Parts: sequence; structure tokens; C-alpha cells
Amino acid sequence: MSQPPSDFDIELRMLVEAVYLKYNYDFRDYTGASQKRRVLVAMREMECETVSELQSKVLHEPNGFAQLLQYLTIPVTEMFRDPEYFLAVREQVAPFLKTYPSLKIWVAGCSTGEEVYSLAILLKEEGLLERSIIYATDINPESLEAARRGVFPLDRMRLYTENYQKSGGKGAFSDYYTAAYGGALFERSLMENVTFADHSLSTDSVFSETHFVSCRNVLIYFNRRLQDRVLGLFHDSLCHRGFLGLGSKESIDFSSYAERFESLARRERLFRKVSP
Repeated sequence: MSQPPSDFDIELRMLVEAVYLKYNYDFRDYTGASQKRRVLVAMREMECETVSELQSKVLHEPNGFAQLLQYLTIPVTEMFRDPEYFLAVREQVAPFLKTYPSLKIWVAGCSTGEEVYSLAILLKEEGLLERSIIYATDINPESLEAARRGVFPLDRMRLYTENYQKSGGKGAFSDYYTAAYGGALFERSLMENVTFADHSLSTDSVFSETHFVSCRNVLIYFNRRLQDRVLGLFHDSLCHRGFLGLGSKESIDFSSYAERFESLARRERLFRKVSP
């Protein structure tokens, strides 16, 4: 006989359902362990003894949900994260992208923008940025605003430079930013063809006829049902023989879409659409 859910688990389900009903943000299919950790952090930071008290703040205080959202969508990112992924994009995806007269690229779950700027730099160096339209999406408005600003901590530039060099960078990383506003301000020209948009992988629809979708280290927070939904979005968004990039700990092997993609670079988690 299975154990009944704990009071915490019951309250957590009620919180997630309340968020969906009132704000239309759907966290119901996020994995339990990750969600619990983030809610516990939110409770501590928002000075709540119970999840029910947190729910009351979220429902009744003007800034309650905006505060909670920062903890439910904690960004863990860096520029050129997993350099071997970007090297594989440069060497194995970019040559195909060069055969198209124009490109649509979707960076899903872009967080505070490090992934978008990294990809824009790569595309610029491969002569592709000017003919690309990039959709950068996330569910967190504060993260999107940070991405638009394009200002990142100066003390991260050494790591980012190392990542850039390992990813096959063709120039000096420092040429892409200047020290300003207490941080590193990246070239505005990198974002000229980027559209930042609020988009939920849980509830929203596709960006049609994209040539490349990059969604890294997002699926690991979803249960199997939501992972399948999201992979379906990506499949339907991609043009014939389009490309999909996932995070280093993510896979399509056990999804219902496993047969609809072929592996282009398995270790680097790059795939190519094979079925309509």
C-alpha cells in the first residue's frame, strides 16, 4: 500500500494549481525534487513558515507572484556553457545553415540571455547573423529584461573567454563587450535581429519553420509528459531536416519523438529532424 502524500506535498500541489488558475503559469508537470527545492528557497526568502502561507502571499499580495517566479525559474547559465556543444554547432550545424538564404532560430528558455549572446557571436563569426531572425523566449519577465540589457558580471569574463576559445572562437572575446554600468556591456549589434518574447513551453504554441532550435538544460526540470509536449513543439516548429540542440544531461531516447530525430552529434546532444 502506497504512503499518502505528506502535508508539504499536498500544499505544494495546491500552490502550483493556484498559480496556474490565477496567473496561467503552468508548473504542474515540473519534476518534484527540483520544484520542492525551489519552493523551500522561496519560503525561506519570503519568510513563510508553510507552503500555504506562501500561497496566500502569492494570491493576495501585489508582488507575491513576481517574487515566487524568480525562485521557480532560477537561472543556471553561462556564456558558451559546455564549449563542445558550441564547437559542434559551429562545425556540424553551421555548414548546413549556410545553404539557406535566411534563417529562423529559436532559443527556448533563454533565461538571462547568455545562451543567446553566445549563439549570436557564433553566427556572426560564421557569416550568418545578418540573415538570421532569432526568437529568444522565457517565462520570466525579469530574466528577459536582463537579457535585453546585455550586461553581465565582469568577474565572469575570464570563464566566458575560456569557454569561447574552447568553442572554436575566431577572434578576441573582449572585442564583443565593453566595461560599463559596473559590468560587461555586450555589443548591441549582436541583438539587432533578436526578438525577446514571453513564452511558456507548458502552454504556448510553436514558432513555425525554424531551422534550428536550441533549448538547453530546461527539459531536465520537466516530467516525461511535459518533455514529450515540448519535444512535440520543437518538432512541429522545425522545418524539414531542421536541427535541435539540447543540454548535456538531456535526451530524446525514451520520448515518443525518438524516431523523428536522428543523432547528428550524440555526445553534444545535437539532433536533426527526419520525419514531417
